Amino acid sequence: MSKSVAVRVPASTSNCGPGFDTLGLALNLYGTVTISLRSDDQVVYAGAKIAFPAEATDMVKVVGDGFYEKTGEAFSGFDFDIVSDVPVARGLGSSVILRGGVLAGLNHFAGSPLNRDDQVKLISEIEGHPDNASAAIMGGFTVARFCPETNVYKGTQRFAVDEGLNFVVASPDLEIQTDDSRMALPSEISFEKVVSSLNSLSYLVAAFASGNYEALKACRVDHLHQPYRFKNIPQAEEAIRAGIESGALTGWLSGSGSSVLCVTSTSKSEAVKEAMKNCFSGNALRSSCYVLQADNTGITIES
Repeated sequence: MSKSVAVRVPASTSNCGPGFDTLGLALNLYGTVTISLRSDDQVVYAGAKIAFPAEATDMVKVVGDGFYEKTGEAFSGFDFDIVSDVPVARGLGSSVILRGGVLAGLNHFAGSPLNRDDQVKLISEIEGHPDNASAAIMGGFTVARFCPETNVYKGTQRFAVDEGLNFVVASPDLEIQTDDSRMALPSEISFEKVVSSLNSLSYLVAAFASGNYEALKACRVDHLHQPYRFKNIPQAEEAIRAGIESGALTGWLSGSGSSVLCVTSTSKSEAVKEAMKNCFSGNALRSSCYVLQADNTGITIES
């Protein structure tokens, strides 16, 4: 077996509006993680980025420890590198690209003792939520069950997404750390608002499961997290509104932000993109914009 392997991991959008810590969707924007086995027990970043963050190497070490503990394999050190088109700390699953890529590479070297569901479980328990992990590893639109009280992953339901559906992402030049973003969330929400969000969530899942994407127009209500997170991301809510006014079916804050996303048909995607981009640029905020489709394959061993 080769001592080096490259793993391609798709970006992911999570929550999808009201599906807090539950819903995820893989997107065809990618990062590639390369793993090379060492003859010692060291874990070393071997890429070209001189100022590669130490906390990212620590993330990788945690994944390695988790894999070897889970499988009982003898510990082996490794070098790793990541090359990614996915912006960091923008709500597009950059942490899962690194963690998931490392895990899949180690799993490949060991003869694949962990299936995809096992891999989602391990990454979810490290991250504390399963939404990005389930989407990036399995591909498509995912509904993951996770118990936050016990930090135990229960499983994922997955649905393929039609190629004709586009996801327009506007990512402002603003980093948002997930842990910091969670500090903005309230400790209590009224019963009526919870019921309203659950209704919107259920209808959204049914729209993706059935392929009746027009029904997404009725899935824009969320009282659980977005109203509180929007306050720290200038023009985010306005950019979503602009996309919807230009023909998008629905839109949401991607993960904890700062990226926002609108769901639309191919014919309206450019108009939606321009509207979202102009909303940020008109307020002196630089942003990167993408017209994407769902990735229905998930994590892939490339070589």
